[in-house]
Amino acid sequence: MDPQLAIQELEKMGGDGLTASELIDLKNTGGMTYNDFLILPGYINFPADGVSLETKITRNIALKTPLMSSPMDTVTESEMAITMALLGGIGILHNNCTPDEQAAMVRKVKKFENGFITDPVVLSAQNKIRDVLEIKHRLGFAGIPITDNGKVGGKLIGIVANRDIGFREDVDTELSAVMTTDVVTARYGVTLAEANQILRDSKKGKLPIVDAEGNLVSLVARSDLLKNRDYPWASKHPQTKQLLVGAAIGTRPADRLRLAKLVEAGLDVVVIDSSQGNSSFQIEMIKHIKETYAGRVDVLAGNVVTRDQAANLIAAGADGLRIGMGSGSICITQEVMAVGRPQGTGVYQVSQFARKFGVPTVADGGISNVGHIAKALALGASCVMMGSLLAGTSEAPGEYFFLDGKRLKKYRGMGSLDAMEKNDSDNSGSQARYFSESDKVKVAQGVTGAVVDKGSIKQFIPYLITGLQHSLQDMGVPRLSELWPMVDGGKVRFEHRSAAAQIEGGVHDLFSYEKRLYK
Repeated sequence: MDPQLAIQELEKMGGDGLTASELIDLKNTGGMTYNDFLILPGYINFPADGVSLETKITRNIALKTPLMSSPMDTVTESEMAITMALLGGIGILHNNCTPDEQAAMVRKVKKFENGFITDPVVLSAQNKIRDVLEIKHRLGFAGIPITDNGKVGGKLIGIVANRDIGFREDVDTELSAVMTTDVVTARYGVTLAEANQILRDSKKGKLPIVDAEGNLVSLVARSDLLKNRDYPWASKHPQTKQLLVGAAIGTRPADRLRLAKLVEAGLDVVVIDSSQGNSSFQIEMIKHIKETYAGRVDVLAGNVVTRDQAANLIAAGADGLRIGMGSGSICITQEVMAVGRPQGTGVYQVSQFARKFGVPTVADGGISNVGHIAKALALGASCVMMGSLLAGTSEAPGEYFFLDGKRLKKYRGMGSLDAMEKNDSDNSGSQARYFSESDKVKVAQGVTGAVVDKGSIKQFIPYLITGLQHSLQDMGVPRLSELWPMVDGGKVRFEHRSAAAQIEGGVHDLFSYEKRLYK
């Protein structure tokens, strides 16, 4: 045949591979996991570094990257949430703690990169140097505005910085003797861009914002300006410019009081954390949140793995759905309870249904490499939630220890007995997640283990982002927002993967090798 007719011949024969609906054929193939299939390559006419990964995690919240850390007490506390948000994702704070402890974690994230700091730490002229040193030790900064009454709203009379107290030996000296009174300020109503320009020009560390009478209204920090430059993809609230953060709650009456404290602290998205989300308890909680905090916080409901489960939560008002039951590396729900679903099938079935109502989905569990992230997104998820993939990083809670020459960190499932026994039943998010707080005998649905040190997510997350961009490039998808339409339209194709094909697709037939993922 004439080579010039190759395109026409292809059109006659049809595209290679399977559509997504042909791939997920429940009657013929049963449930599928991420390792059971591959995505076939597409056509490349764009660079990998130009691939946009912007996505929605709920109806109202968008991120620059589709990455979310799991609300587990060995994965996400404030340090992980801060770094995830700086790198374009979002962290979900665990609730295996008291409400006050969880609210304090939310505040720490919101204060880290503030834009306009509307409730800055303020002292009076009668406070002493020791007060500044205590604040510096506790919060990590010493640039503090001084007002006549020691409160926001008082008349600004000065500012204290490190240089004012650095060589003072008498810590009982009043701040009136050391504070700087010639303060560069900006008038209330200034934009954040204008305030940042004043900081650049003045070379000051803090810029107090005052009203017409000279009363302190808010504060802008130079450190935040530097963070804006270093982290251009940071996930921020569009109005306050504070970092976005989520937190988990249960469905008990006490969790309504917990939620009130979290919303007051500035929470952006609440994750209703349940191993089986299709319950009257969760539906009532969703309705309570929508009635009480309408427009203030989005609801990510779940967990679900079937359309039947999803329908009830969508009808109740969920802004997003979390998909997964028993697919995590430390989860034994499928083994112990005989209930759950292979993750690939669950993600496709729920996402396909939820998209009809404009509800984004989060694939939670079973993610162990970049390829799994790409597959979850191709099956319809808007975002992936990561637990084991982030455990062992320096930002994850816990201390490192050595075993057989390897540097490890503890990692446990929230259904493990270890996690359930951390707090009393009133403050155990782990027990509530598995409806176990009133059980005399605790039945574990997770295990406790250890993972190898992965270093900082400041190197690991950029590796995941770059790998995902290259994966979408190989598929021929220039932006993540176009992936599902191309999958749904049959342009992105799939293929089943036999056990032999899985062996072939990994490292094989070598005497030894070193697997370095990134540099």
